[in-house]
Amino acid sequence: MREKIWQDKEYTYEAAYGFVPNLTFYLHEDDEIRPFMIVVPGGGYCMVVPPEGEVVAKEFYERGMNCAVLTYTTDITFAVPLLHQPMEDLSRAVRYVRKNAGRFHCDPAKIIVTGFSAGGHVCGSLGVHYADIVDPDADLNSVSNRPDAMILGYPVITSGEYTHDFSMYALIGKDGPGSEYEYFSLEKHVTADTPPTFIWQTVTDDLVPIENSMMFSKALRDAAVPYAYYAFPAGWHGLSVLNDAFKRGEFGEPYTMEQVMKAVAACKAGKGVRVPEYRIGELKSQFPDDPDDVVQPEFPNPEFDDISAWPNLAMIFLGRVLSPSDN
Repeated sequence: MREKIWQDKEYTYEAAYGFVPNLTFYLHEDDEIRPFMIVVPGGGYCMVVPPEGEVVAKEFYERGMNCAVLTYTTDITFAVPLLHQPMEDLSRAVRYVRKNAGRFHCDPAKIIVTGFSAGGHVCGSLGVHYADIVDPDADLNSVSNRPDAMILGYPVITSGEYTHDFSMYALIGKDGPGSEYEYFSLEKHVTADTPPTFIWQTVTDDLVPIENSMMFSKALRDAAVPYAYYAFPAGWHGLSVLNDAFKRGEFGEPYTMEQVMKAVAACKAGKGVRVPEYRIGELKSQFPDDPDDVVQPEFPNPEFDDISAWPNLAMIFLGRVLSPSDN
């Protein structure tokens, strides 16, 4: 089941190319009231990658949760800065699920957002800035958008020295306002009201420096926010849940790539929004018309038994920090 979270007149991102952010649901076919997890894949704010979507939702579905994957706003062209739109997409998703808790058979006091890489930045942004966001729907705006807990896997956190540059370029623009770079350096905005947070990353991550996780953990501790932080000694960026399905490369249908493919098609047709010619050329090379011309990356079977344990650790943490159910 897939549902759009914005009405057409509510969603105005200029480079959407007909895409509207949406939730794809993984719901148990019973009436039991369960915790609800919103999964937010990464992709450098230029795409929403499949290996951090369905496979994660199914992992926690099997652990008793109802889940949904959020396909949020990104920009593969790097031409139209996203600014607050991805954070507002997740804010709307939290409100949407909480308002419809009865329909989704979930506990409105146990809504968890789980993000990876840039998706971790989306979650963390909501976690520290949720009070800033005014929803255009008055009814939904009356519903809390504060997550009850966050899980951040190898997250982008800072816009400073240890940032992931291309995530910030897509989000804010290479020469974007300094005030926005300050706003989205999340370690600077943690307060006592930031949701309890579980963080994990590998020491050898060569894409997003581990200092991101370290800085956010320190900020949580300084603010007396309940948190857990696990730094695994080895492993590369993007290892997601590292269960058997992930190791086999079984990531499910690539529905999270919808906006990317719409944007690429528009650019190839000469209808890109302020996309420079060099970037159009790059997209044509990266996304050739003939599928046989696509070079499939090799995906080595990762064997890091300790990283495979993080969902177990996260479930223990959630059991400690989520409020008892009244249902």
